[in-house]
Amino acid sequence: MTIEADESYHFAPHERPAFPGSPFTPSHPLSRRVGYAGVALLAGIGATFGNGLVTVNVANLGGPIGLYAFEVSLLPAIYVAFNASANLMLVRGRAQFGIPAITQGLLCVYALAALVELMMPGPLSAMLIRAVCGMTAAALLTFSIYNWMQAMPLKARPLGLILAIGASQLGPALARLVPVDLLTTEGLQGLALIELGIALAVLAAAMALPLPPSERSKAFQPLDFVTYPLVLVGMLLLCTVLSEGRLLWWTDTPWLGVALAVAVLLFCAAGLMEHLRGEPLLRLRWLGSSGIRRFAIVALLVRLALAEQTYGAVGLLTSGGLNNDQLHLLFGLVALAMVAGTIAAIVTVTETRLPIQVMVAALIIAAGSWLDSSGTNLTRPPQLYLSQSLIAFGTTLFIGPALLYGFLQVLRQGGDHLVSFIVLFGTTQNLGGLAGSALLGTIQVIRTRAHALALSEHVLPMDPQVAQRIQGGAASLSGTIVDPGLQAAQGGGLLGQAITREATILAYNDVFWFVTALALATAAYIALTGLFVWFRAKPDVAGAAA
Repeated sequence: MTIEADESYHFAPHERPAFPGSPFTPSHPLSRRVGYAGVALLAGIGATFGNGLVTVNVANLGGPIGLYAFEVSLLPAIYVAFNASANLMLVRGRAQFGIPAITQGLLCVYALAALVELMMPGPLSAMLIRAVCGMTAAALLTFSIYNWMQAMPLKARPLGLILAIGASQLGPALARLVPVDLLTTEGLQGLALIELGIALAVLAAAMALPLPPSERSKAFQPLDFVTYPLVLVGMLLLCTVLSEGRLLWWTDTPWLGVALAVAVLLFCAAGLMEHLRGEPLLRLRWLGSSGIRRFAIVALLVRLALAEQTYGAVGLLTSGGLNNDQLHLLFGLVALAMVAGTIAAIVTVTETRLPIQVMVAALIIAAGSWLDSSGTNLTRPPQLYLSQSLIAFGTTLFIGPALLYGFLQVLRQGGDHLVSFIVLFGTTQNLGGLAGSALLGTIQVIRTRAHALALSEHVLPMDPQVAQRIQGGAASLSGTIVDPGLQAAQGGGLLGQAITREATILAYNDVFWFVTALALATAAYIALTGLFVWFRAKPDVAGAAA
């Protein structure tokens, strides 16, 4: 019999929840704690696995549902927008309706959306399931945290934050191991079946081993339903701009600027409303405090640097003609490195070491990116095993302690600041990932053009080596093209393709150098802010001693 079903059980004061909507945390027998750990792991991976399948295969998903590349790129943007804004309502929803109603309700909607995509595959159903997936992922991450806390001993319960966020990082890496052909059979029915399986598996686990009850109370305010649509629409516009900017190009597409301007206006309207409210969703004064500002800057900078793995390394290998099916071993090692990073974070974490852990993670990411910065057209996955494992290790070494640091700040301020922190953290990580890909993609395009121009300046028809290369290309086509003039033209085209390929690789090397500099700058910023805080606190300590 579960505690939820045993109405005679009386919770001790230390078992009461720390935040509104959180479950009670009684002592459990070992078998139940193991069960909660299994549910937590399943929910953590399930939170990101479905969207990971879309993100890592976005180039292959447009054809089956009739979308161009720039159109299918909207799918991850829709997910990020709904995921980043969902916690505005989910925290209060759990407090008012309870954890089972919110989590299981969203899982049911997720399963229904997968059924719709299965039966009616197309652009609209693909967008629908991405929106539902984003909201469900936000709920599942918190659900995973609660389950990890039930599985841990009393003193170790804060480590549930590190375990949950670490498990969620495994989703995209494991998604790389799924064959592309499995997803794109009969439209996107393969993808829909996998997402349906995720929803039903997590739903079954949640119902088989329910969490202890939580204290429920009226949480929603009427103006919440005004703030949330403003933020959601603003997020949709901003994510669309970040997703489409490097594809349609920032200065060539006027509506990108209009969308960005409207997004800023919507955010300003939502911020003004929250500033004037008596019981706001977002505690803007607290979010603007110096400590939280520093936290947000570091979290965003590290997330921008982590786009090296999702965009830079994969882009370099893709430019060499590889696809996801040839990267399985690489991302298997990445997943193992993420597990190792999570374990290292747990073993070394203390409140005083949290900034040091994040700084070390930034340095490890810088080292991994530096190792990638000498890529050539012969670079293959084995040459990236060490560098990408370092970046994966740094990912989970950073993100768990960063989340724990933020929760400690919330505990000091009170539970009414929880929504503000979760929205801030989710925005820096989700929007930061999208912005990182946009930033690195923009740098890569600009540097590719620059390198192509520089290389072409040295390719002169009068140069004997160039003439020999063109003749060699023409000769390779002699079996299919008879006309000598056309052979020569095609030979020149092959040389142009080679120049573009080399320019692309050089541009990715520039991206890796940029990420190295960004990660080193982040580590330096953490060190300098730590010294600033220490020197500022030193006179207070000296005065207290006197």
